[in-house]
Amino acid sequence: MLKIDSHQHFWIYDAVRDSWITDDMAVLRADYTPSTLLPILQQHHFDGSVVVQSDQSPAENLFQLKNAADHSFVKGVVGWVDLQAEDIEDQLADLKQYDKLKGFRHILQGEKDRALMLKPAFLNGISKLQSYGYTYDILIFPDQLKYVAELVAKFPDQPFVLDHIAKPYIKAGKIKEWKRDIRALAKHKNVYCKVSGIVTEADWELGVATDFYPYMDVVFEAFGLERVMYGSDWPVCLLASSYQYTIELMEGYVFMYSLDEQALFWGGNATKFYNL
Repeated sequence: MLKIDSHQHFWIYDAVRDSWITDDMAVLRADYTPSTLLPILQQHHFDGSVVVQSDQSPAENLFQLKNAADHSFVKGVVGWVDLQAEDIEDQLADLKQYDKLKGFRHILQGEKDRALMLKPAFLNGISKLQSYGYTYDILIFPDQLKYVAELVAKFPDQPFVLDHIAKPYIKAGKIKEWKRDIRALAKHKNVYCKVSGIVTEADWELGVATDFYPYMDVVFEAFGLERVMYGSDWPVCLLASSYQYTIELMEGYVFMYSLDEQALFWGGNATKFYNL
């Protein structure tokens, strides 16, 4: 069974650039590099990973692409590009020189304009991705799900993947509205879903005592086994638990499925989606 961690990060900690790492997230104020992750992946028998941007700059692309070039286990990079730039097509054409650059992400969850993804300039950028073979990772909070459903409907042939199951309010025990909106989004067959980042949306004190299964039920039922993929969200997962726990949580859930279905979740779907 091919195993791919579809969502992890690398950074050399910079207090100014990484100001999003607040005092209660102090464990992340450190360097997290390929050499740190590799033995963890090997311990859990993973064949590789996809590194995802955490800084919105061209320099981030070069940093992550160098990580990928220097470490064969990094199978793909999800970078960042200014989708609203007037020269977006020229930028995409230039970036095609990097084989391991698979797609892009914008930190939509942090935007004051909650519907930024529906602005003409942003839509123009998204419209250029498919012709260059690029995917798009959707990073949002639940209040933006309704806008994302409108976005993906406009581009039925563009591959999208929802990061962190849209970060439901697990700590508050809220599920009803998120469940409704996830089901609506999943009706669009060009959208996949990363079962990642769940542990950090729960109570960090309770951690493993949290009941995650109702949320996972929603995602697996809505997207089906052919459009879900495992992601650790390392090192962010360390805020609430450990890499091992993210594995155990998912193993405890997917054991009910056939081995072929499990293989899709653990690596097959990520390999297909990102063309690894």
